Amino acid sequence: MQICELRQSLLDCDGHALVLGGPGSGKTTIALKKAVVRINSGLAPGQSVLFLSFSRAAVARLGEAMKQEVPKAQRSQLSMQTFHSFFWALLSTHAYLLGVPRKLRILLPQDEQVEYGSIRSRDRNPQNPEWRAWLERREEMFRRDGRIAFDLFARNAEVLLARSQHVRRLITQRHPLIIVDEAQDTDAHAWRCIELLAETAQIVCLADLEQQIFDYLPGIGPERVDAIRQALVPLEIDLGRQNHRSVGTEIALFGQDILAGRARGTPYVGVSCFGYDPRRRPQKAALRMALGMLQRAIKAATGRYGRNVAILTHSGASAARISAALNSEPKPVRHKLAFDEAEAMLTARFAAFLLEPKAEATRREDLALALELLATSKAAAGLAAATQWRGWAARVRQGREPRAQFVQAVAGVIDSVRSAAFTGDPARDWSSIKRLLRDSGDPELLTAAKNLDYLVAFNRGRRISAGLGAIWTRDGRYTRARDALDLALAQDQILGGVDDPPGLQVMTIHKSKGKQFDGVIVIREGRHDGQRQVSSFVWWDDTPPYRRSRKILRVAVTRSRVHTLILEHFFPRCPIFAGHNL
Repeated sequence: MQICELRQSLLDCDGHALVLGGPGSGKTTIALKKAVVRINSGLAPGQSVLFLSFSRAAVARLGEAMKQEVPKAQRSQLSMQTFHSFFWALLSTHAYLLGVPRKLRILLPQDEQVEYGSIRSRDRNPQNPEWRAWLERREEMFRRDGRIAFDLFARNAEVLLARSQHVRRLITQRHPLIIVDEAQDTDAHAWRCIELLAETAQIVCLADLEQQIFDYLPGIGPERVDAIRQALVPLEIDLGRQNHRSVGTEIALFGQDILAGRARGTPYVGVSCFGYDPRRRPQKAALRMALGMLQRAIKAATGRYGRNVAILTHSGASAARISAALNSEPKPVRHKLAFDEAEAMLTARFAAFLLEPKAEATRREDLALALELLATSKAAAGLAAATQWRGWAARVRQGREPRAQFVQAVAGVIDSVRSAAFTGDPARDWSSIKRLLRDSGDPELLTAAKNLDYLVAFNRGRRISAGLGAIWTRDGRYTRARDALDLALAQDQILGGVDDPPGLQVMTIHKSKGKQFDGVIVIREGRHDGQRQVSSFVWWDDTPPYRRSRKILRVAVTRSRVHTLILEHFFPRCPIFAGHNL
């Protein structure tokens, strides 16, 4: 059957469907066309087509695609949500049926990180008694206090839907067609929710097993597509390796050859490589040269420089080093770093506290609370300073203010904000707080100010500003600013789609999934595996033929619309690139 016939068969289908295809093959486009067909067939007032995805970036990209594929008059009948936002709406309305408090609160990731303390990522498994104890305490917090962590959303939504036919009916009456993006990444709980809704709603799943790069997480694996086939008995169409993202290039072909282990020996259109010897040329110089090469390649292909480009790397530590390299010269390269945000978000709570009204009578309590808030941000980063700072806070409350330089610097900031005349413009007042922290001269407070700069990247500054502005309009001051901040951050975590803003972004490959850019630089470095230096493109514990590593690298190189540039050390050699001529 021809591709056009396959597409038409989906548009005409009244039952469940499974659409397979590689990056840029048009899965999203045909799904949006399917939504338009369903809307045109007649939806009752209040009904809409539900489009679910795990990635906020993917939801934002869907929003852009919707502007091209869905007529303006019909857009209000297409609801695009992340699984988190969908589950949160379900639980916040009906979770009382599970015997938990009626009012739920989100245990934000940064607060959860503080709660479980210094348990490292590799130790977070049920075999570790400390981690198991935390999981039990987290469950108790949900049952007793109504504080729910993101990891508990799907499993409790599953229990709720399994128990209540009425709740299932309410959802499917509102959403008679549910489109599941990135269906290969659904874990057992999320998939069971879809399976339960499939009894009375039409389900269309979009999937690409070769993009399943989160299969190291519990419950996610290649068996998911088989489970979809077995449970739904869907119409199945395979769009293959068509490429609508990087038309006119061979970027998708390059990604497919990496996956298949093919080395054709000749260059690919839209792909280049820049190798350097770090003993002779520092990475910061190579990065700047690579950025220039990438932008010139984009302009040669399109007639304009790239609007949004990305540097992708294998780890958060590497992303931080790249960011530091870009900032190291007298003329820094402006960029946004997608990083582990727990410390920055908790530092923002300290900044929001500084905006709240202060009085001379409460100076001692204000200083103690400031030290505790800063200690919490350090605890999230696993730093020992947190214990000392909490000790200082306790001494302040006892009337024994330490003479330590850091305590005095925080006290000076508290005294300054007490006399500060805020304007009611949240952006200006937030900047004033950052300026006070920088003016203190204390290294720790300078770091706090830098964390606040990171936080307002992407859409967060707008959300925070809106929340603080509403409080000022109501009270004429920033009463309970911390509550407004937490609400803004919760909305960002659940509802906010992170788009691909203009400029340069630095992130890990895993964070790039669901995004697309005019151009990308994929960094290959050397890393030590405990015995020797190996290529960073070979993932931990992967063995020949490096199937998992190839899948991850394919995701990285196919994020680009126009040009992909590989920036690599000359050594160590990479087995995945053996035979490739770029």
